[in-house]
Amino acid sequence: MRGQGEEQRLEPADLSGELGERATLVQFSSAFCAPCRATRRTLGEVAAMVPGVTHVDIDAEAHLSLVRALGIVRTPTVLVLDAAGRVVRRAAGQPRRADVIAALGEAL
Repeated sequence: MRGQGEEQRLEPADLSGELGERATLVQFSSAFCAPCRATRRTLGEVAAMVPGVTHVDIDAEAHLSLVRALGIVRTPTVLVLDAAGRVVRRAAGQPRRADVIAALGEAL
């Protein structure tokens, strides 16, 4: 991962998986977070609708070093990555489907 003073970029190793061909929706969640479950469902639906987009859900408590490096302070937090893994948008809280689709427009 490249850090805060420069552009933030995540690598597949940071995600424990692959980046999407066109974009990746990265969700930071915690076990007892009700909005995280709804966010997981929304992001999964959007990823299924848009070719080349992947959804990755990361347990914030199990990845504290990544959470700290990215400045994640609450769950859910969603990062939208472009095909190269650069963070192009971020939002905390439960997103609406229309907002996720609009944010993807910046990554695609």
